[in-house]
Amino acid sequence: MPDRSDSDSRKLLKRLRDSLAEPGQGQERLDHVTTLIADSMGTEVCSIYLFRDAETLELCATEGLRAEAVHNTRLRLGEGLVGRVARTAVPVNTADAPAEKGFRFMAETGEESFSSFLGVPIQRVGEKLGVLVVQSKAARQFSEDEVYALEVVAMVLAEMTELGAFIGDGAALGALHKQQIMFRGGTGQEGSAEGKVWLHEPRVVVTNPVADDPEAETLRIRDAVGKLRVSVDDLLAAQSLDKEQKQVLEAYRMFAHSRGWLRRMEEDIQAGLSAEAAVEKEQSTTRARLSQVPDAYLRERLNDLDDLSNRLLRILTGQGNDTGAEMPENPVLVARNIGPAELLEYGRKLRGVVLSEGSVGSHAAIVARALTIPLVINAKGIINEALNGDHILVDGDQGIAHLRPEASVATGFRDKIAMQTQAQQRYAGLRDKPAVSRDGRRICLQMNAGLMADLPSLEGSGAEGVGLFRTELQFLIRNKMPKRDELAKLYAHVMDAAQDRYVSFRTLDIGSDKVLPYMKPQDEPNPAMGWRAIRVGLDKPGVLRMQAQALIRAANGRPLSIMFPFIAEHAEFVSARAHVLAQIEREAALGRPTPKSIEIGAMLETPSLAFAPQAFFEMADFISIGGNDLKQFFFAADRENERVRRRYDTLNASFLGFIGQIVARCAATSTRLSFCGEDAGRPVEAICLAAMGLDILSMRPASIGPVKSLILRTDLAALRDVIDAECAKGAESVRPAVMDFLAKQPS
Repeated sequence: MPDRSDSDSRKLLKRLRDSLAEPGQGQERLDHVTTLIADSMGTEVCSIYLFRDAETLELCATEGLRAEAVHNTRLRLGEGLVGRVARTAVPVNTADAPAEKGFRFMAETGEESFSSFLGVPIQRVGEKLGVLVVQSKAARQFSEDEVYALEVVAMVLAEMTELGAFIGDGAALGALHKQQIMFRGGTGQEGSAEGKVWLHEPRVVVTNPVADDPEAETLRIRDAVGKLRVSVDDLLAAQSLDKEQKQVLEAYRMFAHSRGWLRRMEEDIQAGLSAEAAVEKEQSTTRARLSQVPDAYLRERLNDLDDLSNRLLRILTGQGNDTGAEMPENPVLVARNIGPAELLEYGRKLRGVVLSEGSVGSHAAIVARALTIPLVINAKGIINEALNGDHILVDGDQGIAHLRPEASVATGFRDKIAMQTQAQQRYAGLRDKPAVSRDGRRICLQMNAGLMADLPSLEGSGAEGVGLFRTELQFLIRNKMPKRDELAKLYAHVMDAAQDRYVSFRTLDIGSDKVLPYMKPQDEPNPAMGWRAIRVGLDKPGVLRMQAQALIRAANGRPLSIMFPFIAEHAEFVSARAHVLAQIEREAALGRPTPKSIEIGAMLETPSLAFAPQAFFEMADFISIGGNDLKQFFFAADRENERVRRRYDTLNASFLGFIGQIVARCAATSTRLSFCGEDAGRPVEAICLAAMGLDILSMRPASIGPVKSLILRTDLAALRDVIDAECAKGAESVRPAVMDFLAKQPS
């Protein structure tokens, strides 16, 4: 790379800084910026295009193009050369723009006389803000130094935008961190909440993007990187680290000790950036480059890069995690992602959680469901926009977060919460009533749980027991394998809290989307269909035996119910069941109490198990349909994939027919059957499952009231007739007919 110590970019940056320090409105400043850049680059044209929404760029300022095109010329993402730069975050440099692939001629700008084109992205830490363009009449390929200089200027423009330099008259940019913004993501956990933002990792604000003394800034960056390297080396030297944790930190050390990383930041400083701005420029550039590569492993390294860059920025700025800010009342946690242990530390004090990443099956989602905290996932961009204390509305039902909402939005949202509260109050009156349909069918409503914190809901919700206790949460929230005695004590507390109500303990369901912190990731191409759940238990029998011993000791002479997850064939159930029975014999031989009675069942989550031999149905004491997994395998639709998971309906006639077959097989052997999953807690889906013959439904506690209310006013036999009639007619989904039927039921 050429020596840029005396490059024109530093002079230009100082001119920009001085210009932006002068009084002026947003549009006036943008216009002046384009004039300065065109003059310094020796071009006839300089234009700034900024995003108006996620898909639209607008010409917001120009020197050299027609003035009337400003705020009138718009481009879609990917349209023309400007749109290409915006989409790929990669510069376009050509001496003959009209001949370039994807060129779009915009007559209103008067650019037909300009041949050369150089466009670079305006971006900040992964957030695309716009495109900076220079053009000239002469056919000219811009040099490497000129491309670099324009990238440095674009970086400063991004930082100045963040600091609000172009706010003022509305023609340029609205005030950052002031406007109302709606973030549309996905549903991680249903529910609604209103509160104030609490950032899991407070933002680092760079207030000095341009520096006058490159030598001093170089010393600062070298000193900060040195401290960063020492901190990572110290972490690696810790004795408590397991193999996987060391592998993560080794990736950190690889970045921290990269000579190229430090060299590029030093070159940015020589070009006129401050040490902090140089860190962010390198972070943004590398982010853009890595996000384009097809290798998933390399793309995942973005998180390592972001974590290291943020650590380095905190060293440089002194803006640590402990900022002295106090958590507001009604806090809503906003984060990129978060682990289960960290989320549990916040506990029930949180009103809601909004993540810019995450998935419906992530550890955070599992804990949020256990804590009944509304969770929105994949709210892209919110961590760049939200500030501590910002007003926020979380709509977990729709997967939407309203940041700094206007009064009308907040009023409508509060009305929705009030209606939900009134409904819950009505449902509270049904708590002690059995769920008996109008035609006399009694449906047993149970709750799902996974934490001790869930158990108080058992009494208040009216649940008749715990149809699913997820034992893996106690493994997920720890940094090492829990001990048998710890688990026995925990399971005993669960039974005590249940007060003789039924509790079904599901053995460890790990793998797929639930990887233990101390378990080596398998990097499987399709983990949902890979080495998971009972497959892990049978291949690692020591863990299965240890958990069985803990459950037997927790029962201490009381009835015990155990079920195995993800059983796909009869032989797996036979083998797993034998492990448990052997441990009961072992405990008895040692003179310890054994369960008063033992029930051993299986979760039916794979279509194959529905076709198992009759011996399986005779051997299983009970079967629980795991609706979430069964539906994704039935429809071949990954429930982690937002593109497909919503395409398939539980009330599809084929799926309900399949459920009916399972009900019939269990009835033939008098095997108790239940349904556990998200659909059990959705009133319309739940009522149809009951109509198909399921007498036990297990769901999150908050859903019991709404489901019971609908059961009490529905004739299940009549509803079954409606479903059968629609299936006989060849309907793809029975939902329209069901909704029409329910609308006619008495309220």
